[in-house]
Amino acid sequence: MHSALLRSTLAFAIVLTAGMGTPAFAQTPPDLKARCDQLTSYYDRYGVGRSENSDGARNHTRIAAGIDCQHGQYEKGIASMEALLRNKMLDVPAAPTAIAQPPAPLKPHGELRRLSQ
Repeated sequence: MHSALLRSTLAFAIVLTAGMGTPAFAQTPPDLKARCDQLTSYYDRYGVGRSENSDGARNHTRIAAGIDCQHGQYEKGIASMEALLRNKMLDVPAAPTAIAQPPAPLKPHGELRRLSQ
């Protein structure tokens, strides 16, 4: 009876240890998807001009990044969106983490230009 208890405890410890290693791999795609969604939403909010000549949501880089994110090519979409935000002189927002943090203040479009003058 004593050896059966030892075996079951050992088996439980092995299963528990194996189960603790998998969540890091399981959470990678949702984190990348969340990052992709975050960047496209940020661009849609702050990168779209209100003038008639603004490409806005019709920006081909933004459209291609959205398609990449929908098809699971998150790294490619994230890289495209970060480059697009930098080209539009916008700050790239920090990646979301699982640790609670106060939100960074968002800068509206054009604040960078006003500060440099």
